[in-house]
Amino acid sequence: MSGRTHEQGLKDLTLLGNQGTKYLFEYSSEVLEAVDNLHPNRDFFVKFNCPEFTSLCPLTGQPDFATMYISYIPDQKIVESKSLKLYLFSFRNHGDFHEDCVNIIMNDLIKLLDPRYIEVWGKFTPRGGISIDPWCNYGKPGTKYEEMAQFRLMNHDLYPEKVDNR
Repeated sequence: MSGRTHEQGLKDLTLLGNQGTKYLFEYSSEVLEAVDNLHPNRDFFVKFNCPEFTSLCPLTGQPDFATMYISYIPDQKIVESKSLKLYLFSFRNHGDFHEDCVNIIMNDLIKLLDPRYIEVWGKFTPRGGISIDPWCNYGKPGTKYEEMAQFRLMNHDLYPEKVDNR
């Protein structure tokens, strides 16, 4: 069979294919796993859309719901998607502000992957008549990706979307 070999990061995975996977109900970055990027000679985006993200208001404990968008340009590692799903699920009982959640997610993925570029955008449903959509990004310092991050930040909301589904 052709494709990724066991030595190309598969041997380190503990969650994918494991029928006994436990879902964590408290925030845990330790669940994240990565595999080798087999295409480090090329820039490409990896984008995840998680329409079922939940966390809790740190004061009231009320649930907050969001679609979480994670886009990154990998360097040597890519995140394994099942571990990312379990990691995002671990926010279910985590009490934090929306802005904190997106920055925590980005920081944890930077620590795991050391990506060339990454951005995280949380599009939260309204509560109390207002929605909050925090967006953060990072480009590897001293590279063109740092410049890309600055440019994307400066131009992030030039063309705001029409929101009619909330």
